[in-house]
Amino acid sequence: MSEISAEQVAHLASLARIDLSQEEIESLTSELGQIVEAVAKVTEVAGPDVPATSHPLPLTNVFRDDVVRPSLTVEQALAAAPDRLGDKFKVAPILDEE
Repeated sequence: MSEISAEQVAHLASLARIDLSQEEIESLTSELGQIVEAVAKVTEVAGPDVPATSHPLPLTNVFRDDVVRPSLTVEQALAAAPDRLGDKFKVAPILDEE
């Protein structure tokens, strides 16, 4: 049986300022009990010889080398800009900073 009691669920709900009905408390008591039991099963299997993992498969980042390619000139890029400041786009400040 679960180590979680209805009184504990009601206390946690009170701390979190969540208003739960008696039916919700009973339902959550059962659900939280199942979660505690599932975690207990995992801890039985995960002994000191089992390394901690965040993902079942090894993950690696795949990067490509940066290659310089022909692109737009500054004039072409800024041709349709509503406003510009030299060779940059000019936009309205958003953080009250200049």
